[in-house]
Amino acid sequence: MTDARITTDIGADRPSTGVLLIQLGTPDAPTPSAVRRYLRQFLSDPRVIEAPRWLWWCVLNLLILPRRPRQSAVKYQRIWDPKTGSPLLHLTRLQADRLQELLRSVTVRFGMQYGQPSVASVVREMIAKGVNRLVVVPMYPQYSATTYAAATDSLFKSLLNERRVPAVRIVAPFYRHPAYIEAQASVIARHLAGLSWEPEHFVISFHGIPLKYAQRGDPYPKHVDATVRLLTDRLGWNTDQYTRSYQSLFGRDEWLRPYTDDVLRELARRGIRRVVVVTPGFTTDCLETIDEIGHESAEVFTQAGGERLSQCACLNDAPEWIAALRTIITEEGAGWLDEPPTNSVEVSAIRDVAAR
Repeated sequence: MTDARITTDIGADRPSTGVLLIQLGTPDAPTPSAVRRYLRQFLSDPRVIEAPRWLWWCVLNLLILPRRPRQSAVKYQRIWDPKTGSPLLHLTRLQADRLQELLRSVTVRFGMQYGQPSVASVVREMIAKGVNRLVVVPMYPQYSATTYAAATDSLFKSLLNERRVPAVRIVAPFYRHPAYIEAQASVIARHLAGLSWEPEHFVISFHGIPLKYAQRGDPYPKHVDATVRLLTDRLGWNTDQYTRSYQSLFGRDEWLRPYTDDVLRELARRGIRRVVVVTPGFTTDCLETIDEIGHESAEVFTQAGGERLSQCACLNDAPEWIAALRTIITEEGAGWLDEPPTNSVEVSAIRDVAAR
């Protein structure tokens, strides 16, 4: 005999797939108070800063947060758009929207590890809408515990608070995936074609990590080297034409070398006057690409004697990248997302949508 108090919804268990893009995050506004909230959350993550927690709490709260937010707010103000706000938030939203246009049978959303919209809030929303199978994309091509693992941490922590946890598949680091390499090469080639001058050297700059993290087993530098090898082969650059470097240093520890600004100074001293900097470790333009490279590193280069530095845009919502992202996702979601491979006609269609 059936208990009348128990009801059954046959449709509740029907497969419903969602795609979640996880990006680092951004302050809510280019103000010291908003940047302070963001930095407190970001720099409190033990994946980002590997140090005794009591010691780091003192450094963070007594030395960094009283001063750094005001300095960083000035930088965010330089890149903040009066209409669209944070470039990283705006471009990530465009990526999700473009992807949704291709993956019509699934729900596509994005969440931020630090800041809003949080991964936890987006996951809860997707579950509430009936998503019970989730394909997750940490938006970092190369694995590092500071980025990729931190992204998966944010996902798993959010699921701890959910009664109904969806089945989960996580896209592996795509640092050598042919679709990613091809999209990256296309974006770079288009940028170079639009220049009115000929670059003498290319700098391939990646976000750095402390050297000790790599010594403890983080595979990030190996992934970086693989990306550089595949990308330069695809672009036809020989080893004399480019230099791989690392940027965004923080603290007093030694980081992976060579440092991007040191490379730019040395190039200028050697008489190199025109350079292009590409940043294939970032899938979306942000403070570290637009301001750090496009503004600060450009100043370093010109002050050392260089004349022109052009920062190549990241993948952002380039049609080739959205098509590549779809390929990467459908491979991971095989059986969940029955999508055919993207072809050249579809890439053209994405480009038409992006142009509107």
